[in-house]
Amino acid sequence: MFLECDCWKYLGLCFCAYLALRVLCPLWSLVNIYFLGSYPNFKKYGSWSVVTGATDGIGLAFAKKLAKFGQNIVLISRSKDKLNAVAEEIQNKFNVKTLVIAADFADPDIYEAIFAELRDLDIGVLINNVGISFEYPEYFLDIPDLPGAIDKMIAVNIRSTVKMTEYVLPGMVSRKSGVILNLSSGAAVKPTPLLSLYSASKQFVDCFSKTLNAEYAKQGVIIQSIVPFYVTTKLSKIRRSSMLVPNPETFVSSTLKTIGKAKRSYGYFAHAIEGTMFSMIPESLYMMASKRLNNSIRIRALKKKNQKKE
Repeated sequence: MFLECDCWKYLGLCFCAYLALRVLCPLWSLVNIYFLGSYPNFKKYGSWSVVTGATDGIGLAFAKKLAKFGQNIVLISRSKDKLNAVAEEIQNKFNVKTLVIAADFADPDIYEAIFAELRDLDIGVLINNVGISFEYPEYFLDIPDLPGAIDKMIAVNIRSTVKMTEYVLPGMVSRKSGVILNLSSGAAVKPTPLLSLYSASKQFVDCFSKTLNAEYAKQGVIIQSIVPFYVTTKLSKIRRSSMLVPNPETFVSSTLKTIGKAKRSYGYFAHAIEGTMFSMIPESLYMMASKRLNNSIRIRALKKKNQKKE
């Protein structure tokens, strides 16, 4: 009888220890990644950083922060005027070199010209930031200009990441040093209805990054997926920052401290809490809730669009 009591006692202790580990291990991981990290010495990777989608939001914040650490910056975006303005600001404020490349990543024929500009540069950091979503959530077959929208989404969100990585990775492997950050999205944590194409494209970026990191980490190259939720950018259409919605500068400062800490980072602690919680929810329940939420956003957006037409 006493043996039976001891057995149950030990089973109870084991169960409590199991629960503690289930809670404490993820918590320690979050603390380690988002509070105990520090900025790397970017110069050891190379003297140039390349940032796509560099004239606004998160891309602009990355360019300025890396320049603050003494990195020369390649700015790639569509508008030559905006690029020149950003380049001038960075040069004057941080006393570094800049190179501007005007390119529309929706065009599949831009890469030869981009790579020609990058050929002689010692590229240590690549930020694959450029990306597009839709104006509002929508059912797949009802997306405006569907054939063109499909091609554009794949070109900007997927091809750009693959092609830019394809170009810079050989040099990093040969030097056994380099950092590639690929911007995914919170919409990639689980499949997100009414954002089907966007969610899938960002899941590709997440998967591509993690698998490449497994292939090349031992060769000294850090390839990290960054999975942000809402940040105050034009893409999110949110203007006011909060604890859950940081501004681009806060998000980027936090993200750069996570480099090398994990194969996938949410970039920002509050986003990591969101992502961890969402990942625990059964997929069917998550999809049902996100479909309902996105459909309500869709209805409001269509109503506003129809009112403008009137």
